[in-house]
Amino acid sequence: MSGAELLLDYLTRYFSVVLFIVIALGFGVVTLLASHLVQPKFPETEKLSPYECGSEPFSDARMPFPVRYYIFAMLFVIFDIEVIFLYPWAVVFDKIGLIGLVEMLVFIGLFLVAYVYAWKKGALEWD
Repeated sequence: MSGAELLLDYLTRYFSVVLFIVIALGFGVVTLLASHLVQPKFPETEKLSPYECGSEPFSDARMPFPVRYYIFAMLFVIFDIEVIFLYPWAVVFDKIGLIGLVEMLVFIGLFLVAYVYAWKKGALEWD
């Protein structure tokens, strides 16, 4: 196979992907331009204010959240991701055998130790 034939084969294989990307980008650009051209432009003081509803803000928008909220959110994400690892293990359980079972038991054991630690530290309390 010569270089030209190889290049032609490569281009015909990925032409549909490149065409899809070009169409998607073109659609995004055309819709943004169309919305910019046809939108009504009536700048008023109410529309330019930070709150379009007309009500005055009663407190600062940058008020601090308690650190407990972030800890609770991080624990939720970590435990959620750990539980997601159980699905691929269950799919290939018959192929990995006893070694896979022992590894998953160690994983679940560490998961439970972390859960008990967070519980004892009070990280799961929402007060």
